[in-house]
Amino acid sequence: MNQYVTGAVIKKLREDRKMTQAELAEKISVSDKTISKWETGKGYPDITLLEPLAKALGISMIELLAGQDIRNDNRAANMLRTDFYVCPNCGNIIHTTGKAVISCCGITLPPLEAEAEDEAHAISVEAVEDEWFVSIDHPMEKDHFISFVAGISGDYVQLVKLYPEGNAEARFKRSRVKMIYAYCNHHGFFKKNLLKIK
Repeated sequence: MNQYVTGAVIKKLREDRKMTQAELAEKISVSDKTISKWETGKGYPDITLLEPLAKALGISMIELLAGQDIRNDNRAANMLRTDFYVCPNCGNIIHTTGKAVISCCGITLPPLEAEAEDEAHAISVEAVEDEWFVSIDHPMEKDHFISFVAGISGDYVQLVKLYPEGNAEARFKRSRVKMIYAYCNHHGFFKKNLLKIK
């Protein structure tokens, strides 16, 4: 059976904070032997201790359960470093301006990794006055479609949600948009760099 949090995770997070087993034990009112048992896999924290344990380790409950400590290096919130997440159950679209642990429908979502557009997901971009007209020649069927298209600049994200039986098209303000992304619900995330378009 998979445990909700492993001893290796507790040990790593504790050591990252240069904390002894005794110091961690004192913060959550258990013995240092208890911490040792957890870290060696001879026992696991009671679920009622997870919140105080996360607090003592300086992370969120989600980070503790995911086994990772998220450090957001994008302090200036440069939108070009935006990460997108899509829930496979409900289709919820979430974007963040830096690293995060995102959960939806009870599952932790990985950030989407964009690939260069391919023949089946070619992103056509045309300048029309002060806008980019974006279109994708792709099926828009009930079970296979482009879910959203996003235009990203250094200071904003424009996202257009698309629906089956509609057109895979969007318009974005042209000023400073540097990247276009499109998400196919079957084949993943694709990108087009507008810096290459004259």
